Amino acid sequence: MYQILAQQTPDGGGFIQTIILFGLIFVIFYFMIIRPQQKRQKERQKMLDSIEKGDKIVTSGGIHGTVVGLEEKTALVQIADNVKVKVDRGSIGNVLREAKPEEKTK
Repeated sequence: MYQILAQQTPDGGGFIQTIILFGLIFVIFYFMIIRPQQKRQKERQKMLDSIEKGDKIVTSGGIHGTVVGLEEKTALVQIADNVKVKVDRGSIGNVLREAKPEEKTK
C-alpha cells in the first residue's frame, strides 16, 4: 500500500497555480509601484524642462532662489543680492510660480 501512494505523482496543477500566482503578484507590483513611479518621473521631467528665467525655485537642499540663467543641464540661481549659484537642474526640487496676469482673472 505504501508503494502505491509513493508512485502517484501530482497532475501538474500546483505548477500552473504557482505561475498564475507569480503573474498576479507581478501585475499588482506593476499597478501599485512601477506605473505610479513612472508617472511621477514624467511629471518631474516636465517640470524641470519648463523652468524659465524669473521662476522662483527650491532646491532639494532647501535653498530658495530665483532663476537668472539657464543652460542645458544647469541653472544659475540668485539666492541673495549679488550672490548667484550654479546648480544642476536635477537638484531643483520645486518650482514656485506666481500666476500670470491673464491667469489671475480667470
